[in-house]
Amino acid sequence: MENYPLLEVEKLALKKVKTYKQSILRYLLRSMLASMFIGFGVIVAFKTGGYFYNEHSPVAYPMAAFTFGAAIILIAYGGGDLFTGNTFYFTYTALRKKMSWKHVWTLWGLSYIGNILGATAFSLLIYVTGLFAETSVNSFLLSVVEKKMHVPTMELFFRAILCNWLVCLAFFIPMGMKENGAKLFVMILFVFCFFISGYEHSIANMCTFAIALVLNHPGTISFAGVIHNLIPVTIGNLIGGSILMGAMYYYVNLPFLDDVEH
Repeated sequence: MENYPLLEVEKLALKKVKTYKQSILRYLLRSMLASMFIGFGVIVAFKTGGYFYNEHSPVAYPMAAFTFGAAIILIAYGGGDLFTGNTFYFTYTALRKKMSWKHVWTLWGLSYIGNILGATAFSLLIYVTGLFAETSVNSFLLSVVEKKMHVPTMELFFRAILCNWLVCLAFFIPMGMKENGAKLFVMILFVFCFFISGYEHSIANMCTFAIALVLNHPGTISFAGVIHNLIPVTIGNLIGGSILMGAMYYYVNLPFLDDVEH
């Protein structure tokens, strides 16, 4: 039972705690890397989808959803510390009494701050490249951002719960697999499902919003719209990861955990 996924969750959480204890700066930089990796996914998704969007093709969004899978591969194999995944890892490990709740809240806060800094830095890098300067290139991204900024608060909240439930599963289920090919397929499939379903991911949103704000954007895209989206989405992501994944997996596996450890 060495590869039992829940033991891998604990190992990953404790590795993150160790990084934090060794160096807060290193932990912040790992968090920045994670959102910058998502930024790469955002760029390739909207660049690809944009070609179809400009032709008024119905496959614009599915193509964007498929190519966004690059982001989860970069995070899983390239390293990085994502707030949304941490809501699951740290809750479960704390319930197992393997890490303190003080560390849980501290690392949630630090990873979120690091993710914001990474998203901001990546958006500035994209701005200076000029790759999204033309209307023909950025119209798809701006249209999606505009819609996200005007969705009712409660809808954003529940979409975010479902989103992080699914995204955490995209990281968790492959932990029990040995073949890299199978892991990659599951990750890409689950991320496609979250993207195409229209769920809301706080870190993906902050990356997309940051890029939109540095471009020549319409007045309907604003910092106020960012706040309107990110507050309910962040709370929803937190509930999806901590309650539906962390607490749920702890509770339903409670009778088996001691046997697995020994």
